[in-house]
Amino acid sequence: MKEFKLQGLSCANCAAEMESEIKKLDHGEDSQLKFGSSKLMVDEDVDLAKVRQILKSDGATLVEEEGDEYHHHDHSHGPTMKLLVIFSGLIFGLTFFVESMVPGFVLILMYIVAMAISGYQTFIKGAKNLVRLKFNIDTLMTIALVGAVAIGEWREATMVAILFGLNEYLEGLGMEKARHSMEKLLKVAPKQATLLCEDGTETIVPIESLEKGDIVLVKAGEKIPSDGIVIEGFSSVNEAAITGESLPVEKAPGESLYGGSINNEGLIKVKISKAYQDSSLAKILHLVEDAQDRKTPTELFINRFAKYYTPLIMVISGLVMIAPPILTSAAWGASFYQGLAVLIVGCPCALILSSPIAIIAGITKNARNGILIKGGVFLEQLGKIESIAFDKTGTLTKGEPIVQEVKVYHEDFYKIAGSIEKSSSHPIAKAVMKEVETTQQTLVEPTVVNAIPGKGIEAEIEERAYHIGSEQTITHLTIQEMQQRDIDALKEEGYTLVIVSSDEELLGVFGIADEIREESAGLMQRLHQAGIQHTIMLTGDHEKTARKVAGKIGVTDVYADLLPDQKVDQVKALSQSTKIAMVGDGINDAPALATADLGIAMGKGTDSAIETADIVLMQDHLGKLPSAVKIAKQVNRVVKLNISLALGLKLFALLLTIPGWLTLWVAILSDMGATILVTLISLTILWQKSEVQSHTPKEEVEFQPSA
Repeated sequence: MKEFKLQGLSCANCAAEMESEIKKLDHGEDSQLKFGSSKLMVDEDVDLAKVRQILKSDGATLVEEEGDEYHHHDHSHGPTMKLLVIFSGLIFGLTFFVESMVPGFVLILMYIVAMAISGYQTFIKGAKNLVRLKFNIDTLMTIALVGAVAIGEWREATMVAILFGLNEYLEGLGMEKARHSMEKLLKVAPKQATLLCEDGTETIVPIESLEKGDIVLVKAGEKIPSDGIVIEGFSSVNEAAITGESLPVEKAPGESLYGGSINNEGLIKVKISKAYQDSSLAKILHLVEDAQDRKTPTELFINRFAKYYTPLIMVISGLVMIAPPILTSAAWGASFYQGLAVLIVGCPCALILSSPIAIIAGITKNARNGILIKGGVFLEQLGKIESIAFDKTGTLTKGEPIVQEVKVYHEDFYKIAGSIEKSSSHPIAKAVMKEVETTQQTLVEPTVVNAIPGKGIEAEIEERAYHIGSEQTITHLTIQEMQQRDIDALKEEGYTLVIVSSDEELLGVFGIADEIREESAGLMQRLHQAGIQHTIMLTGDHEKTARKVAGKIGVTDVYADLLPDQKVDQVKALSQSTKIAMVGDGINDAPALATADLGIAMGKGTDSAIETADIVLMQDHLGKLPSAVKIAKQVNRVVKLNISLALGLKLFALLLTIPGWLTLWVAILSDMGATILVTLISLTILWQKSEVQSHTPKEEVEFQPSA
């Protein structure tokens, strides 16, 4: 499949019709015309001349050359059309001043010129549609223009042509504003990289050619070409394009980098860990681009509705024209005029535009915040979510156990603990070593080290036997009353205990816990303020510890002692009574993410969780989740308001036919007013400032990690 950028695409209905026509061509059955991103995907064997002809019928064109920027838009909303509408309006305005000075035929000629300048595209397309019995907005407008001219309403016909041209221009302008915002987001990808060759020379290469293992140099101010690891140099890096976080992150050798992030200062040497097409940035751009063209249930309904709506309006228009004269003494001319006005009121533009601009704006706004929503359907779903379930480890917690409390009963406590644990890679051993290092002990090498399953480790140091591990390692000792109270108190706090002892006495106890993320406590409150009714923690911890944590972070419901398959069962059960989203980061969370109404993954989690999820948070925290929920709810409100306005204004105008007050002027103004309103209301989603939230830890809270 070959991809082309399009110019002049502003009408969603027209885009769907053109896609249908292109699919009828030889080899065109798999073609896709993406209205949201203004792109066309066609088979390489498709006759491009015929494709261009189909696009030309609606004022759209192909952009085939790379790097072409389309700053003009032929479909009634580029600078050319803008000038035509202005010129047409000036001629129309002039008719008011010369009306009493020139013969009638000159005035009519001025009306025709003004009408032709702003309405010739509509008339040509509408005439072709009439021949093919295809009824859309252009058909409606053409019939209305011809009808108005036929009954001698030259001034109103001209006004209809000018206002419709202005309406189309503004409609396209709004769509392009949303597209342009998305395009700015997609331009973060670097184009080239400085490859360090084996012989030490430097070569500028396209980022698409980079492979895993390549070494690249990144200078100050340049973008990291793909995901990689720093192997030489120190710098701070701006990851805002990926995570939405504006604060720079310090990077040293051994630390990972996102492609697309900016090196703030200093020269760094980076080893590429992923080819560009597999990098985080490439995945983000692909997700964001695809998201624009995934239709929501509301959009699909509107499109189906519009398909039958236009013919229905034509039937109603016909009835307005003929029913009153036949059934009453109404004049044929007045009824015909009213019928023409009904045709204009029936324009479905505002209705069709009520959703896509708002959806694109919402996806873009979230993407700027580092929140990737894989389609409008998931954005709409997020706005309807009532409950959010959270996995514990790595999501609500940092997933890294640390020593929180220490009880020391012997001066050699730290020395013995560090000497035994220094060679272990177990997370709890690492936590112990981090605490021991703060005491600057001189460690010794054990002569014997034996792991005892279910208990801990036995070691011999300086010809004495020592033990480190759980309470099972001190069953041979008689514990003093004070020491037992300390142990019971640490257990009551929910800590995991690491006890150090010799064959004769207890040396001390480490109380270890997994830290709660700094933002978790405030997060629950902000989610509830955003409209989430229930926040739920799913954990493998025992009930007592889980309840203690729930009280600290403010979740409303807790389900403890859950295995991964039990989490899935719990999510299934909850989804029966509430619309639920699941947030997780590990491979064991993927089934639960897929089971929930909406799956939300942490961007620094596993690939399986990210692939399974419908929404990806590129930050390593949940701080911007409430903002995403607010944006989604705002988008849903905007879409509902737009639909109400679009249909409400049309219904109001149609009701004016009963007393005979509906004129062509009122009809076009109601249609244009609805279109402008839904466009402007949709764009307010982009204009509103993002919520700024600090994640500086005010205090450290902790709880026991699950086994």
